[in-house]
Amino acid sequence: MAELRLIAAEGIPEVQAGDDLAALVLAGLAAAGCSLQDGDVIVLAQKIVSKAEGRLRILADVQPSAAAHDLAATCAKDARVMELLLGESRAVLRQRPGVVIVENRNGLVMANAGIDASNLAGGPDEAVLLLPADPDASAAGLRGALEAATGARLGVIINDSFGRAWRQGTIGTAIGVAGVAALLDLRGRPDRRGRRLETSELALADEIAAAASLLMGQAAEGRPVVVVRGLPYPLGDGCAADLIRPPAQDMFR
Repeated sequence: MAELRLIAAEGIPEVQAGDDLAALVLAGLAAAGCSLQDGDVIVLAQKIVSKAEGRLRILADVQPSAAAHDLAATCAKDARVMELLLGESRAVLRQRPGVVIVENRNGLVMANAGIDASNLAGGPDEAVLLLPADPDASAAGLRGALEAATGARLGVIINDSFGRAWRQGTIGTAIGVAGVAALLDLRGRPDRRGRRLETSELALADEIAAAASLLMGQAAEGRPVVVVRGLPYPLGDGCAADLIRPPAQDMFR
């Protein structure tokens, strides 16, 4: 029988800048009666990683530039948030009232550079949270700490919610990956009739992130850490950067 298990950590506290995320993860999993095993993939909500890395910004401290004011006027957004967005982005790709699509500092094409105000103390008019500066490096650091503490061979994925150009709604997406083949090349493998696959590449890390999102939830669930156990693929080497489509191949740019 094929089976994939999702196990949510329990009692993860409100994360503060400088917190030891690996220790919080292990404590939360222990509270859920889960000890890590070889092959497990730990999926963490981006928000707790950003909080631990001190990526909270107080809006009263932000001085918008002229460019930020212009973008805010076009998109009907707070100029202070637009200033942060510009600082986190390589390019603004699309804009309309309520939405700004950018290529962020790590090449991710996303709305609002991932800047978010939900589930923050003080409310949306006072503070916002930026993405981790280097999510792949964050995932690698967490993987190293968790493997050192447990002796298990693990994968780590940092998960965020993304919209897609050709679909409605958001879906869990891997923005940081370590210990997992983020993009699995299935070309050359036979299908059930023995025909060789010619174009199949599986966004494995995104599929894992989306599965974990079902248990994490999107609002007040308070389950920011999920272990995915029983993957039908072995762990491997990869990073979220492997999933970014080169601009020359991106028909939506």
